[in-house]
Amino acid sequence: MSSARLDSSAALMLCLASWAVPGAGHLWLRRSVKGLVFLIVLPVMFGIGLALDGRIFPFMFSEPLVGLAAVADLAAGWPYFVSRLLGFGAGDVTAATYEYGNTFMIVSGLLNTLVVLDAYDIAMDRK
Repeated sequence: MSSARLDSSAALMLCLASWAVPGAGHLWLRRSVKGLVFLIVLPVMFGIGLALDGRIFPFMFSEPLVGLAAVADLAAGWPYFVSRLLGFGAGDVTAATYEYGNTFMIVSGLLNTLVVLDAYDIAMDRK
């Protein structure tokens, strides 16, 4: 299912939409099944991380791993912003599930980054 190659401004808008709403880029490109899977699975992963007492990391680059985890959290798109607005993601370091929660949230953001890149490659007719 080949699509017409997008110009650079449309590709940029596609990437921004895909980052902000996981799966939106694939839905835009009429890859409905993939788009819906990403739209459901990635926010659910982020939510599971929150439910497991995961922490939304602060942007503190004096500690490089904390800074990188913060970037990965931000890469999740709207779940990050909604969670911050609602005051979720404080994390409980004493919880047995704390590290699992962090992992779910970080991986959700990293996978969303790959989803954005995949949508871009599809839009540029590389796939």
